[in-house]
Amino acid sequence: MVTLGFRYTLEFFNQLVFGRSDDITRAMHVWPWFVWPLIVGTGGVIAGLFLRYAVSVEKTQSVKTDYLDVINARLDAVPTRTSLFRAFSSIASISSGASVGKEGPMVQLSALCGSILGRLVPAALQLKNTDLVAMAAAAGLASVYHAPLASAIFVAEVAFGISALQRLIPLVIAAGTSVMTMWLLGYRSPLYPLSDVQFVISFSSLGWVIALGVIGGLTGAGFITLAGLSKKQFARIRSLPWRLGVGGLLVGGLAIISTDILGNGYDVILNIFRGQYLFSGLLLLLVLKLLATCCSIGSSAVGGMFTPSLLIGALLGALFNVLAAQLGIGIESGWLYAAVGMGAVLAAISQAPLMAMLMVMEMTLNSSLLFPLMIATVLATMVTYRLQSAATYPLITTHFSRAEAKFDFDNTSIDELIIPGAAVLPGSAVSDALALSSLRRERYVYVINESGRFLGVVSVHDIAAGVLAQKITPDSPVSEVMDHEFPFVCQHQSLRQGWEAFAQVTLERLPVLTNETDRYFLGALTKTSLVRKAEAFL
Repeated sequence: MVTLGFRYTLEFFNQLVFGRSDDITRAMHVWPWFVWPLIVGTGGVIAGLFLRYAVSVEKTQSVKTDYLDVINARLDAVPTRTSLFRAFSSIASISSGASVGKEGPMVQLSALCGSILGRLVPAALQLKNTDLVAMAAAAGLASVYHAPLASAIFVAEVAFGISALQRLIPLVIAAGTSVMTMWLLGYRSPLYPLSDVQFVISFSSLGWVIALGVIGGLTGAGFITLAGLSKKQFARIRSLPWRLGVGGLLVGGLAIISTDILGNGYDVILNIFRGQYLFSGLLLLLVLKLLATCCSIGSSAVGGMFTPSLLIGALLGALFNVLAAQLGIGIESGWLYAAVGMGAVLAAISQAPLMAMLMVMEMTLNSSLLFPLMIATVLATMVTYRLQSAATYPLITTHFSRAEAKFDFDNTSIDELIIPGAAVLPGSAVSDALALSSLRRERYVYVINESGRFLGVVSVHDIAAGVLAQKITPDSPVSEVMDHEFPFVCQHQSLRQGWEAFAQVTLERLPVLTNETDRYFLGALTKTSLVRKAEAFL
């Protein structure tokens, strides 16, 4: 219901500005071409005013508005005021033709409603607010694209960084309920009707799919890079209203060449599937859409990246289709290459290949796309990940960093963290051990023989107790109070194994030996060094 309300609000403003409520690519033609940059630019200025207020509130209250940040940080609630003003900013940008998607503010508002509902849920149900926010976000995304499973997977992949069953079940229920609600209200048809066309598997078609996955990954990496450069350039304009206004002016200028680059591109994708573009037109639209989207995103326009990504991918896939037709190979699958391209670029930009694969399948209701989408989305994700350190969703970078840090922790050997340890010979006097312990500030002094083989440890507390009980004197050898069964770790073991060893004892340090057979003393491993290594993923 929230996403429908947002959609009707956009139609109302389109009716107000253009006198018609259909797609912005057609509605813009109501005005003469030289007015288009002014319309998009003015919308950007208005959007900037709303966004500037939202940002100022966020700075003063130190709040995080984005639902993904709220879920990741396990915050109590989605901020109401900043979410609403960001939505107002998005309405101004989208209504005037900015090259951003509608799904971003729709999902944000859905998450806000989930957060508000969370305050009304009885405590006896033991439902966390962040779980309700995640469910509402999945429901909002599902209602936009009619893709419940992909929406649940997206929130699980990006917000939680996992697809664990216990987290996925409530998301699937929420997303499925959302789509059922849309069906009851009459929105039953797939977003892109391609169910009557079958993708034919052959060596040539698979070759094109592999190439499309690689090119889709390169396109995704290039887009992320361009968007980052665009943000840096627009950041020079300090005023948000002026920044969005300039961005809108540039998008409006590009629209003079083709109004198909305005908005989220839904109608353009339908026209691509109908085969209404030639190779040169597709190539021109691809370049213009990339530039327009970078201008809108770079100027801080509030909106989604899904639909622009889908259009960029559809254009890329359609170019492959036309090229295949001209070469006389791979033409049996028709414009389904455009659908495969949609999945590849969406996966590359979002770094969520499972979501992209399922979303294209659910939007087209074409199961024959499963195999080519599996190949293209995974390849595109791998290529973008290898080439691009940044990500569209910062949380993905955080999850990747945590995963890499944990992998390093599990595979790094203990010998990289060895520090020197205080050691004495078994014939040394306990007074020498006490002096060394005081100098090194260590509770235990390690005992080794002349060849460096580990024999055990002597505790300063045991020495003190023995002296007080008059069992030993300061001149007694440490061998009289030595512990022969002291725990240790070996240099070839992983940090994970070292962590597990510390979990069994209450010690702050453990001796490090060469191996269990030779037992040559190398130094010590501290619990503090392990904790510092583990901080990156804990």
